[in-house]
Amino acid sequence: MRKVLLPGEQVIVLTRPQPRMLIVPGLVFVVVPALAAYACAWVVKGGPAKLAPLIPKQWTPWLIGVCLGLAAWVLLGYCLPRLLRWQATRYILTSQRLVTRYGMLRRRDEQVPLTAVRHVAIEQSLLQRLLRSGNISLETGYPLGTVVPDVPEVVTFRNYMLDAIGALPPGGVWEAEGMNYNPGEALPWETREGGRDER
Repeated sequence: MRKVLLPGEQVIVLTRPQPRMLIVPGLVFVVVPALAAYACAWVVKGGPAKLAPLIPKQWTPWLIGVCLGLAAWVLLGYCLPRLLRWQATRYILTSQRLVTRYGMLRRRDEQVPLTAVRHVAIEQSLLQRLLRSGNISLETGYPLGTVVPDVPEVVTFRNYMLDAIGALPPGGVWEAEGMNYNPGEALPWETREGGRDER
């Protein structure tokens, strides 16, 4: 993150979405191997032959392979992608910007300068209220606002953001890039070679 910080910019919060999205994949990750182990033990004890007498005992390794293959398919196809998606999502609040990053192989970055934020709102479902998470909506004056979903400790995050916005100097974007805000001075596009254009 240091490589992409602007001069004088500091990281305030670096976090990921609330891990509630991992509850169901976590349960599946526990239950599926247990079911696979039970199914393999049932196959080894001759359960398929009792259920369908036409199934020969030579099929036992193949049936065990099918049980293990199904378990691996569920774990790799359902649990792992959701874990990687959560792991690859980051919310970074700095003294000048809010940066949201999504994805590992295909990355998507969204940046909102704090100087552009006009209104900060929190939206919470009942479950989010219980877990102290929520969605932060930012109004920036453009037709499409920005929504940051499932922010953990959403009230604290919002307060940090408001403190950072309040700490911005007048004309914060210009000063962050090394330009001073002096209302009495000529603006950059008003300056001429040799000083201000006298008329």
